[in-house]
Amino acid sequence: MGQTAGPRPTGSDACTAAFSLAPASNDASFRRYFRITSAAGAAVLPGTDARSLIVMDAPPGKEDCRAFVHVAGLFGRAGVHVPSVLAQDLAQGFLLLSDLGDTTYLAALQADPSGADRLYREALGALVAIQRGSRPGELPAYDRALLERELMLFPEWYVAKQLGRTLSGKQAQLLRRAFDLIIENNLAQPQVYVHRDYHSRNLMVTVPNPGILDFQDAVHGPITYDLVSLLRDAYIAWDEQRVLDWCIRYWEAARTAGLPVQGDFGQFYRDFEWMGAQRQLKVLGIFARLAHRDGKHGYLRDQPLVMSYLGKTCRRYRELGPLADLLDELQPVEKQTGYTF
Repeated sequence: MGQTAGPRPTGSDACTAAFSLAPASNDASFRRYFRITSAAGAAVLPGTDARSLIVMDAPPGKEDCRAFVHVAGLFGRAGVHVPSVLAQDLAQGFLLLSDLGDTTYLAALQADPSGADRLYREALGALVAIQRGSRPGELPAYDRALLERELMLFPEWYVAKQLGRTLSGKQAQLLRRAFDLIIENNLAQPQVYVHRDYHSRNLMVTVPNPGILDFQDAVHGPITYDLVSLLRDAYIAWDEQRVLDWCIRYWEAARTAGLPVQGDFGQFYRDFEWMGAQRQLKVLGIFARLAHRDGKHGYLRDQPLVMSYLGKTCRRYRELGPLADLLDELQPVEKQTGYTF
């Protein structure tokens, strides 16, 4: 590829005598992915035995490939399975990557839920490996400003744009207080590498398993964040007893690995849930923005699950009770209870 990369593909499919080029996946960002497949069954790239590769098209000015390349190196050195960067043209926004296949965790779990325990245990093992590889100064800090900027997506896009509601002064003050409490908890947690979207659409069924994608926005932040992404997934739900079991398995593995998790599981689980509240508020805002700004309305069907996670958590903790009441005022959700310690 080098510095001679040509124009971006304009059709849905393109072919030459040597290979075929077709869209590989959808993305919530401006990035596009194309799969190059050898037409004759030969290696796509000389010197390799790969029959298919992935081209990332990240338009300069909207996306920056340098973060992807940097995090791929960090995570690869931590011992997890990420795409290899085979060639790059950072100025034009192209990367040539090894192909981790087209079977996401989500697709595999929907086809055969009985495989969930194996897949999740392997994902938890990879998460511990990433966190063990953490070093300060390598990734941007998941600091107060970023946590707050994400939380503000909720009133701006979910409340104002999607629901068409204007918060009263009292409601805005209540929300501000809840945000402060949540951020205080998040910042007090031990800090490690955070993938930031470690869930069933970004984990691939591969050998070794899992293959990990979409890590370019990684930061250095709260240790429970990626666990929340995985176990309180916006795209697939598990009963709370099962989530609790996976949480305990992660906590035990993390302690064995020397990670700085809370010594008391009850406190760890509280941190997990409070981190979840931050992520769920953010995701509700992001999904609203994707729908109402970018025309990607499919994300709206995933909002009820995210809201149900948030509502349950807020009702379990007295300090978040006023936020639960506000959620009911804005858009009532079914009241349910769950595990706490």
